[in-house]
Amino acid sequence: MTLRTCLVTMLLAVSPLPLYGQAPRNGEHDFDFEIGNWKTHISRLEHPLSGSTKWIEYNGTSVVRTLWNGRANTVELEVDGPDGRHIQGLSLRLYNPRSGQWSLNYVSSASGTFGVPTVGRFEHGQGEFYDQEAFDGRLILVRNIWKNMTPDSCRFEQSFSDDGGKTWELNWVATDTRISNAPPPPSNAAPHDFDFEIGSWTVRNSELLNPLTDSARWIHFDGTSVARKLWNGRGVLLELGSSPPSGHTDGLIVRTWNPQARQWNLSFAGSRGGMLTPPAIGGFRDGRGEFYDMEQLDDGRTVLARSVLSNITPKSYRLEQAYSADGGKTWQVIWISEHARVGG
Repeated sequence: MTLRTCLVTMLLAVSPLPLYGQAPRNGEHDFDFEIGNWKTHISRLEHPLSGSTKWIEYNGTSVVRTLWNGRANTVELEVDGPDGRHIQGLSLRLYNPRSGQWSLNYVSSASGTFGVPTVGRFEHGQGEFYDQEAFDGRLILVRNIWKNMTPDSCRFEQSFSDDGGKTWELNWVATDTRISNAPPPPSNAAPHDFDFEIGSWTVRNSELLNPLTDSARWIHFDGTSVARKLWNGRGVLLELGSSPPSGHTDGLIVRTWNPQARQWNLSFAGSRGGMLTPPAIGGFRDGRGEFYDMEQLDDGRTVLARSVLSNITPKSYRLEQAYSADGGKTWQVIWISEHARVGG
């Protein structure tokens, strides 16, 4: 049995999909116990899966906020350890109503890029989540557990397994105690590229049907967008709503800053899937933002995708998306969103 097969087996065992004809359990409120401000104490095994028994202690704070009408929440972590060691992290947790599961996505301030999502659910008062990650050049299994939840405290444990889940080594323990006030914000090293977008907008969308074909048929429909800062400006989160002819849809865009590359990473999640897409990456120059990624069309082709933010004023801006099937030589515009600030 391969590691990937083992992972799938464990996920099904921990978080079974509903039987045919049964509705999945409603887990939208699984993390309600954690919303608020916390003092956190972390114990981290310095060298996991090496036989090491040396632990490093950290103390700090975390802030958990709900968003997207309860279908998502964020965790902003700020802790200090010995010898000036410092950890800043952001978790974005997305709920999938079809499976009744959550995907947990983590990014550190050093990388600005979300890693592999950890997937699972709560059962019998305990949450268990699993994923597969690269560690020291090999693939391992990772398990996250929430337990001992009370209104004012909870415990989080992370463990690694390099034998397909037969044995697990505990390497991270966080014990949280609720506090009444939000901690002071950390220093902000991110640029202010998206400050223009913070607030509420009405949106006029135009979508090209059947892109990269001979189609010239466009549909037009209205939408909304609400943008807010998170992680003291190192992240920006947008909640999207639109009403195309096929019916109302919701979406979420999260943007995180990579200080090493000095670029932004943009990922999207739809309300039905509860998973982040691979990021589009780019930045701003001369008042124009350009971001690129690879995307798969409905016919199976993988193409280059470009998103451009332009015509930026305090009261309006334009988002334009385009596809290229020839490596960027030519582009076909497939989506246009004209934004107007609410009350502007």
